[in-house]
Amino acid sequence: MQSSGMNMGQNAQHASVPEFHEAQPAGPLASYVTPLAVPLVIRPQPGVTVPIRMVPFQHKAHHDLPAATMWGYNGMWPGPTFEVRKGQPLSVKWSNQLPTKHFLPIDYTIHGSEETVPEVRTVTHVHGAQVLPESDGYPDSWFTSDGKTGSVAAANPTHYPNDQSARSLWYHDHALGITRLNVYAGLAGFYFIRDNEEDALNLPSGPYEIPLMIQDRKFGVDGSLLYPPAKNGTHPMWMQEFFGDTICVNGKAAPFLEVEPRKYRFRMVNGSNSRFYHLTLVPADAAGKPNGRPVDAPPFRQIGTDSGLLPAPLSMHYLIFSPGERFDLVIDFSDFKGENFALVNDAPAPYARGGEVVPSDVMLFKVTKPLSGKDSSSLLDTLVSWTPLDPSHAVRERTLALTEMDRPSDGYTMIGLLGQKHWDDPITEDPKAGSMEIWSFANTTGDVHPMHIHLVQFQVLNRQTFDVKTYMQTGKLVFTGIPMPPESNERPAWKDTIKTYSGYITRVIARFDLPAGTQVNPGDEFRYVWHCHVLEHEDNEMMRPYKIIA
Repeated sequence: MQSSGMNMGQNAQHASVPEFHEAQPAGPLASYVTPLAVPLVIRPQPGVTVPIRMVPFQHKAHHDLPAATMWGYNGMWPGPTFEVRKGQPLSVKWSNQLPTKHFLPIDYTIHGSEETVPEVRTVTHVHGAQVLPESDGYPDSWFTSDGKTGSVAAANPTHYPNDQSARSLWYHDHALGITRLNVYAGLAGFYFIRDNEEDALNLPSGPYEIPLMIQDRKFGVDGSLLYPPAKNGTHPMWMQEFFGDTICVNGKAAPFLEVEPRKYRFRMVNGSNSRFYHLTLVPADAAGKPNGRPVDAPPFRQIGTDSGLLPAPLSMHYLIFSPGERFDLVIDFSDFKGENFALVNDAPAPYARGGEVVPSDVMLFKVTKPLSGKDSSSLLDTLVSWTPLDPSHAVRERTLALTEMDRPSDGYTMIGLLGQKHWDDPITEDPKAGSMEIWSFANTTGDVHPMHIHLVQFQVLNRQTFDVKTYMQTGKLVFTGIPMPPESNERPAWKDTIKTYSGYITRVIARFDLPAGTQVNPGDEFRYVWHCHVLEHEDNEMMRPYKIIA
């Protein structure tokens, strides 16, 4: 580990550095002066292949900024929201119509992003979807606008069976070595699966169901996206985490939303590169300045998480939100006509050590719209059934190390690894199709890493502190505390992305099922990935392939 990390750092000093110029930073932008935008919706017809184009376009993120170039699915940020029904398969033809030169800083020292590969390459991953590998957005399955492809073949079009229960998925770029840049450029959108069980709950719908994609950004005075190269970093361009000074929701900087005094459903995803959020809703004046406490605001009634609805709603006044996670919430504004509520953030960055900029303003809800009609939606005490996976049925438990090599002088990260392996090392995680396993993430770093496993959904079992030094020196786990139960909104729940805290083992249990109806022969292999969803970490080796063996 140490030798590979040191070589990476040394080589970085001698690699060619692309010329890169950015606009002057825009400075503080006024909060709550730009209305929230809601992405367009695509409801595919059965049997029709949906074309989606990745193209450059002009986007205006704030009332006081000019429009500037971004990249988006169908020329919008976020991209269009897919709404599909359970059991209704979908084919999508993703088309790369982007330039051959990136407008953000490429780092040629990052594995997979060398000068020998095309600068602009894309492949789309529907995060949380249960699909075959060729439709999963495998990082080496990238393609370019001029017909070049990566080393792993992808389906074209890609196919999504949509055999999962109702849930909030999202889609984003997943190209090896530049995921952080492509997502930052605007390549992300929502993907909702609906089913009859969800319909029967009579949740707020139509104009009262609103997706919220939360992402931090940094803007230039000309409205352009700024992604400054790391100053004195361990690579010429790569930074260990990106933290913007402005929080955007659905592509708008700190927007406002006028709502009626009634129940609303909000489908939230943290689409940020690296930023965690600690969100609270607080009373505010008309300009959005907080003037009350979270307990004086309507609570978050959480009804769902990454992989579907919860068994029952949870009432909460705060949310801890890592990159890649989703929250499905109902907020009832019925008793708050004429009032204003600010959604604010105070999570340290990096989480939970701090030291970087922390913008507080996320968005403002203004309960100023007249009630258009009686609120006939429901929020029942019971939502859907949930069956726990039994750990005694797991065929094995894997302990998976999360490690970082830091520069001794100042602790700046040089590289991160999973299981002490690089992306191109031989695969070491190989569950048998249909088997149940426990994956125990041993976080030896100072960061909180949101870990995502493709294909499967899992349940969180517990977290437990361990002696990091002993583990790193000997490979032996010596526990220093008793197992702690999952957080209240992690179990009973299905997840696909989980916060792994520094100095803790985080245990999850999953059944490694292939998509329903997959034709297999004994010994067939199906390759997926697992990775940290901090995109800067993912792009610098904190991602590994795994294979399911039939």
